[in-house]
Amino acid sequence: MKKREYGWLVSAPFFGVHIAAVVGLALLGWSWKGFALAVALYFVRMFGVTAGYHRYFSHRTYRTSRWFQFLLGCLAVSSFQKGVLWWAAHHREHHKHSDTKLDPHSWREEGFWWSHIGWILSRDTEETDLKKVGDLARYPELVWLNKYHVVPGILLGVALWLVGSWHALVWGLFVSTTLLWHGTFAINSFAHWWGRRRYVTTDDSKNSFALALLTMGEGWHNNHHYYPRSVRQGFFWWEIDCTYYVLRALSAIGLVWDLHTPPKPVLEGNLAAGRRRINVRAPQVLSAPEVTAEAAAE
Repeated sequence: MKKREYGWLVSAPFFGVHIAAVVGLALLGWSWKGFALAVALYFVRMFGVTAGYHRYFSHRTYRTSRWFQFLLGCLAVSSFQKGVLWWAAHHREHHKHSDTKLDPHSWREEGFWWSHIGWILSRDTEETDLKKVGDLARYPELVWLNKYHVVPGILLGVALWLVGSWHALVWGLFVSTTLLWHGTFAINSFAHWWGRRRYVTTDDSKNSFALALLTMGEGWHNNHHYYPRSVRQGFFWWEIDCTYYVLRALSAIGLVWDLHTPPKPVLEGNLAAGRRRINVRAPQVLSAPEVTAEAAAE
């Protein structure tokens, strides 16, 4: 196993949020209102992660306007999971090399710690490779948001403090963010270890109903790795995918459009036939290859 160099100093805020959550709860005590606030902000920002970071910026499974794209980015980075370009670049690399030595966070190759937490704290993954996100890097506002990704989260913390002082800050930011981190990270770790496989893929991705509930649909991970272009990760009606339901509602009022869902042959396991039936306008959606800003702008 490769020896990793961790950026412990720059990772101090990560551990600080965990400590603040535990100490804050110990001092403030249990509160049902606080718990409700933490859960509410968990799912609001989880939507930013799933619909923003993942299904839009990483895979471009639907389209939206430039201003709503920026709002999605702000909501996503309020989760304190670094910039949208950073997140998308690493996730595209994950799909390109899933569960191989080149995967940024493979359980198979590196184990639980690395796939769940270690990779995001490592100096090996600090930089943003703009060549992998040329389609996004042509927007100056997204480049700015990638550089100053902590700003929306800090503004959220300030707002919580002004509204409800320490009680709101501890529950709404520290507790909620800690839960949100581990809910998101569970897809990188547990979803490549625990669950069931419907489709044959080259990686270890698995479907999990429990993880799907906790992550607004991301737990249908084997479905997703089989056909990442789909905006809907719960392929069948019984596979609950709350992110997709919200996106459907947003499409009904015109905020998003061109939601791509899997063709029938894909659902039946015939991926090649399904791809022949669609006109692939953005190749990076399917396999997330490296793209340049010039090529994306054409």
